[in-house]
Parts: sequence; C-alpha cells; structure tokens
Amino acid sequence: MTTASPPSSMPGRAEPTPVDWLQKNLFNNWFNSFLTVIILALMLWVGVEFGKWAIADARWDVLPKNWPLFFSGQYPREQYWQLFILLTLLSALAGLSWGYFARSVARFFSARVLWGLGIVTFLAVLTPTPLPFRLILLGILLLGVTTAWGERQLHPDVSVSGQWLSLGWLLFLIIGFWLVRGGLGLEPVSSNDWGGLLLTLMMAVVSILLCFPMGIILALGRQSTLPVVKWLSTAYIEIIRGVPLISILFMGQVMIPLFLPEGMRPDRVLRAVLALTLFSAAYMAENVRGGLQAVPRGQAEAASSLGINKPLTVALIVMPQALKISIPAIVGQFISLFQDTTLVSIVGLKDLLGMSRGVLGNPEFLGRYQEVYLFIALIYWVFCYAMSIGSRQIEKSLDTSH
Repeated sequence: MTTASPPSSMPGRAEPTPVDWLQKNLFNNWFNSFLTVIILALMLWVGVEFGKWAIADARWDVLPKNWPLFFSGQYPREQYWQLFILLTLLSALAGLSWGYFARSVARFFSARVLWGLGIVTFLAVLTPTPLPFRLILLGILLLGVTTAWGERQLHPDVSVSGQWLSLGWLLFLIIGFWLVRGGLGLEPVSSNDWGGLLLTLMMAVVSILLCFPMGIILALGRQSTLPVVKWLSTAYIEIIRGVPLISILFMGQVMIPLFLPEGMRPDRVLRAVLALTLFSAAYMAENVRGGLQAVPRGQAEAASSLGINKPLTVALIVMPQALKISIPAIVGQFISLFQDTTLVSIVGLKDLLGMSRGVLGNPEFLGRYQEVYLFIALIYWVFCYAMSIGSRQIEKSLDTSH
C-alpha cells in the first residue's frame, strides 16, 4: 500500500523590486544606460532652470490681479452669485454621478482619486483670492464630496437611478444657460460680457453635445444604401474636412449676416458654436464610421435572422459596439474641439486665450507672456487630461475581453 505524497506547491514568483525594474527597463545595456543618463541630466537641467525662473524672475502677481478676467471675462461683478449657484449645482450633480458610478467601479473612490481631490482642495484654499471666495469654493468642493459619499452609501433601491441622473444633467444645461444669460426674472447679461474660461467651457460643451449626434447621423448617412442620402452625407463630410476651421469661423461671423434680413443678426457666440459644431461633426462622422466598419457583418445578419428590423439592429446592436470601438477617436475629437475654441479669439470673442491677450495689453502687465501663457496652458492641460482619464476609465469599464 502506497501513500500518496501531497502535491508540492509551486514556489511563488517574487515581485520585482524598483531596482529590478530600473535595471530591466532603463539600464539593460550600455546604450540604454547612456540614453537614460543623458535624458535624466537634461530633465534635471530644465527643472533647475525653470525653478530658478519661477522663484526668482517670474512675476506671478499678474494672475491674482486678473482672476475675474481669466475665469469669467467682463461678467458683471454684482451678478457673480449666479455663477456660484451654477458651480454649486455642478458640484452636486458631479458628486451624485461620482457616487453612482463608484458603487459599481471601486477605483472611482481609490486612494489616487482622493489624493487628487485633496490636492485640488489644497490649491483652492491657497488661491490668492478674497477670503469669501475661497470659502465659497471650499464649500462647493466639500458639497461634491459629501454628495458622492452619501450616494455611494445609499442602498441601491433608494439611490438615484441613471435615468434621473441623465434628466438632471439635461436640466442643469438649461438652468445653467439661464443663470449665465439672465432673463426670466434675472438681470440680462449680454454675450459680449462673457469671456475667459466661462466662455471657453460653454462653447466647448455645447459644441460637443451638438456635434456628437450630428456626427452619428452623418456616419449612418454615409453608410446608407440610399444614393441621395449617401452622396449628400459624403459631400458634406469631404467639403467640411477640406476647409480650415478658421475659414468657417470667419464665414459664420462675417458672411452669415449678409444673407439675413436687415436688422436680423444672430448672436456672435451662437455663430461661433454653430461653426465649431459643423466643423467637428464631419470629423466625428468619420470616427463613428470607422467603428461601424469594424463591427462584424455577422452581427447585423444574426439580428436579421431573429426578425429584428434594421433600425433596431443599428440602434441596439451595431451602434453600441461601434461607439465602444470608437471611444479613443471620439474623445480625441472632443479634446481637439476644446482646444479649437482658442481660434474664436481671432474673430473677436474673448475666450480664455483672447482674454489673456487683453490682460497682456494692459500697460501694467506688458511683457508677462511667460507667466500668463504658462497659466493658460496649465488650464487647458488639466481639462484635456481629465477627458483623457475619463476615456480610459470608460474603456476599462466596457472591456469584455477578460
């Protein structure tokens, strides 16, 4: 009688140490070691020189003295309370959405996210603005965190549903425009007084919301079997993609009023938004069309064999897969659109970049180009990187390959 020996367990694989990682990736041969040393030396030199300039030579007082211009342009100071209400609503809705998604995606409440939020809160406290403004900003941030935590802790039966969140964001857009524009009980504010980051975000958000469905319609039109629909969609896409955005902006600002009845002149911001939307929709259509072509034809054939009609097949089976495939390209187009809003300063609108030019035109701040443009670049980078992070998180949550 033999006794079976217990199976021997495989030895666990040791986790690589930081030294092992450096040796494998940066110092695995003499050439890579040489390049690593050269690049590190160059980065150290650039960092030291930048630190010297930022501490000793830069004159950062140009920023706190012009906070209102950078963030809200020439918006009337006595009506700032409307903007603070807008930020409060935005914080509450963002907190609800954060808590809603964090219940199913744990990394939305990870240590990295909380550290980032802590840094933002720290910067809000140190912002060189009047104390009441800092307290209001801190309260708005705390409202968002509290709302997110509360939503995450609620039982799924009593928490906010996805449909109510979508309706909330739609209502927020309507209420937000009313708060910024005024009217209906509020003091009207001319769009000529909009500027800075406020105008940039408004144009980017509205253009994104309009160009996305328009791009989907154009992509479906170009894939259509109806000759007229296909030719019109193709002609629009190819013509718009062959014209620079600045030309479309000038046409919107200068030529459109020439074809309208005398005395009828659309708002300048509206004309800029329409130009950005029409331009971006053509590129969005090509991004979506690439996703449609990547979906296997068998998906539609299988739906047809089950008796599902073509509109439902496209809406429920083909389009969700196409949009999932196209997420990187779509978000890249959104980022490009956000950056393209800087071109409206050429046609006279005072967006974030245009307002910075106005600040530099002040005799008190002549020659402060490095400080102002570095600050503007940092703002654009924060928003673009946030969209990039959101894109990666959506891709991970929709990944079904594992």
